[in-house]
Amino acid sequence: ALGDGCQRPRPIPTPPPSAKKEYVDDVISRIDRMFPEMSIHLSRPNGASAMLLVTLGKVLKVIVVMRSLFIDRTIVKGYHENVYTEDGKLDIWSKSNYQVFQKVTDHATTALLHYQLPQMPDVVVRSFMTWLRSYIKLFQAPCQRCGKFLQDGLPPTWRDFRTLEAFHDTCRQ
Repeated sequence: ALGDGCQRPRPIPTPPPSAKKEYVDDVISRIDRMFPEMSIHLSRPNGASAMLLVTLGKVLKVIVVMRSLFIDRTIVKGYHENVYTEDGKLDIWSKSNYQVFQKVTDHATTALLHYQLPQMPDVVVRSFMTWLRSYIKLFQAPCQRCGKFLQDGLPPTWRDFRTLEAFHDTCRQ
């Protein structure tokens, strides 16, 4: 008897691996339908973990490495850059040849640390994809602080996690 009407938390049943896989597929396909300007291609090159190739308009491509519904890491590349290795697998190791996409990759890594709700991984993936989608105007949105499109030859690569507004790296402080 715990008193105060408190109940012991029930253990959450672990779904069988196949159900987990279907659940991940379902969450990803729902997100894919949410954002028409974004296409998400899911593959499982080594069975369990999902790899996503997210294409955002004609702006950029993002390789997202997942473990079940947790995003492990991301690599952002330009729309016209190659995202495959010589043997046709997604290249999860080499970074973009362009500084602008290397910066967006760094920001995406920071975003993964920001959007963390271990109890609600589907919300995290959706929030991250919503944040990522704000890059559709990477080369069209001026900085919200200085009003300029370019600073040191780069567009505003930072997107605020709440407002999704664009900032240059140095203007966001």
